[in-house]
Amino acid sequence: MRPQVKICGLTRAEDVMTAQKAGASYLGFIVETASKRRLTVAEAAYLAKPVQGQILRVAVTVNADDNLLQFIMRDMAPDYIQCHGDETPERVADIARRFCVKLIKACAVANDEDMKQADQYNGAADLILYDAKPPTGSNIRGGHGIKMDWDIIARAPTPKRFMLAGGLTPSNVALAAQQTGAAILDVSSGVELSPGIKDPAKIKAFFGAL
Repeated sequence: MRPQVKICGLTRAEDVMTAQKAGASYLGFIVETASKRRLTVAEAAYLAKPVQGQILRVAVTVNADDNLLQFIMRDMAPDYIQCHGDETPERVADIARRFCVKLIKACAVANDEDMKQADQYNGAADLILYDAKPPTGSNIRGGHGIKMDWDIIARAPTPKRFMLAGGLTPSNVALAAQQTGAAILDVSSGVELSPGIKDPAKIKAFFGAL
C-alpha cells in the first residue's frame, strides 16, 4: 500500500491546490515559529480554510503556549497540531486534552538512543514524526533538507503508523519508504524551488516515485 504524503511548509494558495491535486493526505503550515516558511495565524487560517474537510491540515508549532494554541484552534481549526519543539509527553497529552485536537510529535533522531526517547510519546501523540536533527546551533527545527540514517528506524521498534521526514526528495523517497516502512512521508524542501515556494514538477515527481 502506497504511503500517504504530507506536504509541509506551505506558504502560497497555489501550492496548497497543487499539493491537494497531486494526492497529498496532509498539508503542513508552520505557524508563528522560527522558519523561512513562517506564517502568522491569520495567514495559515487563510490558506487552510479552502480545503477544510477535504484534506488533513496541520499547524506546525514549536513550544507553543496555550494562548497561541487557542488562537490557532479558533482561527485555523486544524485537524492536527504538530509539536516540533521540546514538549514533554505530559505537555503533548495536555494539549490534546485541553484543545480536543489530534497531535503529531516530531522527534529529532540521530542515533538509537534518540529512538528510545521518542518512544516516550507513544500514547500521548496520535502520530510520531521521526526527523533529522537540525544543524548544530540552528534555532530552526525542520526544513533543512538533511537526510537521516534510515537504518536507525529500520532496526528499532516503531508504532504501526509513523511519519518520516528529513531530506526526502523524488529521487530517494521510494527507497525511504521501502527501508523504513513509514506509513506517512513528510516533505518540504525536497519539493521546493526556494524556501516556501513549491515546485509543481517536483511534487508530481515525488508522487510518481511512490
